[in-house]
Amino acid sequence: MPIPNFPNKHKSRSIVTPQQHVAYFRQQGFIPDFPVPESVIFCYEGNLLDRITNVESVEQVQGVGGAFYLLTETDNRVAVSGNNGIGAPGVSMLLEILIELGVKRFINVGIAGGLQKNSHIGDVVVCTSAIRDEGVSYHYLEDPSAPALPSENLTEALRQTLEREGVYYWQGATWTTDAFFRETIGEIQHYQEEGVVTVEMEAAALFAISTLRGVDMASGFVISDLVADLVWHPQILAQKTHENLFYLYQAARATLNETNKK
Repeated sequence: MPIPNFPNKHKSRSIVTPQQHVAYFRQQGFIPDFPVPESVIFCYEGNLLDRITNVESVEQVQGVGGAFYLLTETDNRVAVSGNNGIGAPGVSMLLEILIELGVKRFINVGIAGGLQKNSHIGDVVVCTSAIRDEGVSYHYLEDPSAPALPSENLTEALRQTLEREGVYYWQGATWTTDAFFRETIGEIQHYQEEGVVTVEMEAAALFAISTLRGVDMASGFVISDLVADLVWHPQILAQKTHENLFYLYQAARATLNETNKK
């Protein structure tokens, strides 16, 4: 069965728009008036969000996703969004809301599984494209064969920041899937042969929405577990995973702060 199920979906208008959603919840007092940042960093790991809020000067905004913090030392031009759950649907809906509020640039920072045999725990990966094996992106991009791609300019800016900071990184494609417990041996072998570097749960959807809505999106990962040998080797809680995830966050922050000033 193809996705979307209805074949003419993309020729019909949406019944609920982000504009309507934001207007309703603002009217009900759930979304406050606040200085909307130009850029947002999405993160998913609770320990990363805790570290950010411990070391940064932040101002929390209620009513915008699970946890939303303006970084005051960037003059509130960069914010961090976390505690939005794992996987594409939740963060995708928040992305639409933030775009409607006026945010123009996003960097997605998360952990991912390493597919290649020369991957190591803690490796930083800059994502260049996403294989669409989730559901959200097909409701945004009309051509089901079209890849989900990040913003070239913002991705290049992230690469330049990592190089300037001396952070070694890989770059390459990711496989985005909704089904963590159904990543099969056959799929892993297939994507290994195609040179896909990582597997995760959000990038394809975020790239698809950003492409349709005309905003910039880049994504970077830290490899937190390995499946290249067809056995799961988790190091999600390892110190190296945590440290390199924070380095990646710092690079994302610096990239957006510099981009905002141009």
